[in-house]
Order: sequence, then structure tokens, then C-alpha cells
Amino acid sequence: MSLRTTIRTPAQRQARAVRLGPRSLTALALVSAVGVAGFGWPFLAPPTSRLSAHAQDAPWLFAGLLVLLVAVVAAAISESGLGPKAVAMLGVLAATGAALRPIGAGTAGIEPMFFLMVLSGRVLGPGFGYVLGSVTMFASALLTGGVGPWLPFQMLAMGWFAMGAGLLPGRDRLRGRAELAMLAGYGFLAAFAYGTVMNMAGWPFMSALASNVAFDPHAPVATNLARFVAYCVATSLGWDMGRAVVTVVLTLTLGPAVLRALRRATRRAAFETPVTFEGSRQ
Repeated sequence: MSLRTTIRTPAQRQARAVRLGPRSLTALALVSAVGVAGFGWPFLAPPTSRLSAHAQDAPWLFAGLLVLLVAVVAAAISESGLGPKAVAMLGVLAATGAALRPIGAGTAGIEPMFFLMVLSGRVLGPGFGYVLGSVTMFASALLTGGVGPWLPFQMLAMGWFAMGAGLLPGRDRLRGRAELAMLAGYGFLAAFAYGTVMNMAGWPFMSALASNVAFDPHAPVATNLARFVAYCVATSLGWDMGRAVVTVVLTLTLGPAVLRALRRATRRAAFETPVTFEGSRQ
């Protein structure tokens, strides 16, 4: 009996350590829908609704979101047949991202972990990107003591944007400066998007009497939207700009080396290399 292994070259197709199958896609769609509702309910509900009581129910929503997040990760891992090499790579990248996060804690937007999530999602695909983003945020929260009701939203948002990097075009063909420019542009926009959706998670729970930029459950959607924009400009614009600039700078300077290292590790791991056994008569 002979063993034959067929390996496709990197130019033909980049391996994906985690593939999103039907169950994981369904779970991801469900948790994303709940996440959109959790983030954007102030703009989805009419002013006449009784969602002012939402603040009392928020812990239950957060707990449900966390359960759904775990279900997505479990479904993605179980369907992909995640091998020991992929588990090891996931652990190394999550640990690295969790270690990078405290470096900029308290400093205006210096978050070097963000660029690592974008590059990892680009090389290893959207499934791995989503799992990595969620796991890294959870691990960093444990490391920094940042566990709280905001954690499920952080896990979901980081999973979304790391997954988005894996969905960018030209994954198997685009290389060099064009790829770096695309990743830098995506990282810049994603850094602002991440800050914006995380603002939406906490903004509705400000007291409307405390500030004229706080959420007012009795105001129309257009008024609350203007308040939210003013809130973002006043509170997080500088932080988000710092995150975006750091992501662009690290992508353009360290990106080539990190991309090469990730692709080399992916080729050596051979996540998707099919192995067939053929019987031979003699």
C-alpha cells in the first residue's frame, strides 16, 4: 500500500485552518443578528417603545450573547476537524494578541493587537479570523481583568472584523504593495468601525439628564443619531484615530514579515492537504 499526498501550491490556494460549515454559519448568522440588535436597538426601536427598561435586562442579553458566541466557536471548531497544528497556531496567535493588548492600555488608541488580527484573518481565512478574534478578546480580558458585561460585545466585534479581513478579495493572488495597501485601508476603517460599535454598546445606558449627547428613549431616531455622532466625536474620536494610525503603521512596516511568517507556517502545517491511500497489486 502506498501513501500519496497531494499538496497545492500557495499560489493556487491558501489553506484555511477553520472552515465555516452549515452549522457554524447558521450559528454565526444567529449571533450576528442578536449582536446587531444588541448594538443598534436605540435606532431600531420606535420612540414609543418601552425600551427604557432595557438597562435592567441588559445582563441577561449579555449572558445570552456570550453563550451564542461560545456556540459559534464550538461549531466552527467541530465542523472544521481542527487538528493539533491549527489548535497550536490558534493558541500562539491568541496568546500573542492578548499579550500585545496591555501594551497600549490607557494610551490614546495604541492597540497593536488589532493589526495582528487583521493579518491573521487575511492569511488563515474568515473562519479562523472569527475564532481568533473572539478567543483573543476573551483571553486578553482574563489577562487584564477586563471581564464585564462589555466582553461579549468586544468578542463579537473583534470576531467580525478579523473575519472581514479573511473575506477581502485576492486572497490567493494579490501580493506585495497592493495587498499591504488594501490591508492598511481595511485596518484603518475597521479600527473606526470597532470603536463605533463598542460606543453603541455603552452609550444607551448613559443618563439622558447627564448630557445632551446621551441617549434619549423618548426622542426620534434622527435626534438620537445626531446625539450618538456627537458622543463619538467628543469621547472616542481621538482614541479611534490612534488605533487606526497604529494599525496602518504596523501593517505597512511589519506587515510583510508577519504575512510571510504566517503563510510559511500555514504551508508547513498543511491544514487542508488531502491524504489518500491507494492499494497496489504486485
